[in-house]
Amino acid sequence: MSWLQLKFQAPSALAEELADRLTEAGALAVTLRDSKDDPLYEPAPGDTPLWAHTSVEGLFAADADIPSVVEQLHAQSGDESVRDYTVEPLADQAWERVCLDQFKPLCFGDTLCICPTWLTPPDDARVTLLLDPGLAFGTGTHPTTALCLEWLARNPPAGLTVIDYGCGSGILALAAAKLGARMVYATDHDPQALTATRANAEKNELQLLIHTMTPEQLPALEVDVLLANIIAQPLIALAPVFAQHVRAGGRIVLSGILEHQAEEVIAAYRPWFAMVEKVQRDDWMLLEATRTSAMV
Repeated sequence: MSWLQLKFQAPSALAEELADRLTEAGALAVTLRDSKDDPLYEPAPGDTPLWAHTSVEGLFAADADIPSVVEQLHAQSGDESVRDYTVEPLADQAWERVCLDQFKPLCFGDTLCICPTWLTPPDDARVTLLLDPGLAFGTGTHPTTALCLEWLARNPPAGLTVIDYGCGSGILALAAAKLGARMVYATDHDPQALTATRANAEKNELQLLIHTMTPEQLPALEVDVLLANIIAQPLIALAPVFAQHVRAGGRIVLSGILEHQAEEVIAAYRPWFAMVEKVQRDDWMLLEATRTSAMV
């Protein structure tokens, strides 16, 4: 088997975001390098200073749809420089074994575990999802995804209807369904994400509970819980749309928000939602709010 190395040259202000988003887009490994070729492997946000000009490299399977990955990164960052990239094939060395060995079962709260299919789930009473890295956008390793999974573990949506907006791999939709949701609507603009969500739903025998569609195909309905792990600017723009899809008294959970962006996001949702909780991990924040009955 061979591999593809997707490489960007990025200013330090963009490098960390690109590294995070490459992981979410299915990169099996992410490396940051300076001009002296001194690598840093997936530093935690804020832990390691980056160089003024940084090479950001993501390792993908040979059949990965690189143009779709790049368009996803461009849509998330809004930076045209993302479209200036190179792709290099890499021969199969020990990459596969090294990459697979990096993945372990991940547990969230007392009830939820995400486990790659090649590993044995923990021997306890946790609800277990089978999810492999690769085609998926998001496997629970990024702080924004982990915050959402921990929220679901604390607030299992048993008997409720749920929207996972910007579903990526479908990990939040899958978790909601496993934790008892009555029906889950998983939406994404990217057809690759919808393909991944359907495949993961079938792998976990949840295909009857999870409906995949583009946002434009989402029916006019009000749900009990809306989950959106995107980034701040789209979340701000979508506030009135989300308000139409959450019933009075229902809850909205927003993630993908940097600490300095939180107040702007909260202000955008204030006409329709009352803030309940803010949870922070590293530089990232999750916001939970309740839909008020007042219409503006």
